[in-house]
Amino acid sequence: MTIDEYAQWAAAVAKPGGLGSRFEVLAYLSLGLIGEAGEVADTIRRQIRDGALNEDRLVYELGDLVYHWACLCAELGRLPSEMLEQSQRNIEARLAARKSTTATRHECGGEE
Repeated sequence: MTIDEYAQWAAAVAKPGGLGSRFEVLAYLSLGLIGEAGEVADTIRRQIRDGALNEDRLVYELGDLVYHWACLCAELGRLPSEMLEQSQRNIEARLAARKSTTATRHECGGEE
């Protein structure tokens, strides 16, 4: 299954009832995403506390997080694969800018 197929499936099963406006749907899905990010963070917190990572729980929570993200992509009418490609371009541009800034500092004698 591709990420785009998954998003199509997720959008088909995510039918939040009683939500009227697009704003409410986006808010509902965003809150779900934030909640799942909290579950991921809590799993890591438990690792710190207990000294052991429950990888199965972490994978489960990451799956829930991806589900809400995919639903948001679908609600926005965007293909997840396109969003990932844009994200990659954005990150590569930031990394290149950081590398350029570091090189400039070295050339100016700022850092070694």
